[in-house]
Amino acid sequence: MASAATPSTPIIAEDIKQWRGEDVVDRAGDKLGKLDDIYYDTETDQPGFAAVKSGRIGKHLTLVPLAGATVGHDFVRVTASKDQVKNAPSFDPEADLTADEEASAYGYFGLEYTPAGQGARRLAKH
Repeated sequence: MASAATPSTPIIAEDIKQWRGEDVVDRAGDKLGKLDDIYYDTETDQPGFAAVKSGRIGKHLTLVPLAGATVGHDFVRVTASKDQVKNAPSFDPEADLTADEEASAYGYFGLEYTPAGQGARRLAKH
């Protein structure tokens, strides 16, 4: 009699910044890219988005929501699908994120967005 497989238990990251450079995968386990940085919501001081770097030539940066994210041995798993991330707005990794780019990332993933102030960004790197 074969034993039933046990589902893996997700691990919540105590400090998601420690996972920089690791693979980011979608809920199905498909690789999305590498974790480049973490953007924190300045209103809650909680991690809001992972900056995922992908592409071989002309690398680009995509903000992916961290709500519901878990970590494994050498990866961060997000709840967004590969198709969602593939079609998400991307940003220049060498430039600072603008308030408009930030708003488009929130909007693309259907998240409520309120700017921190007139032209001020709500997300910040720690």
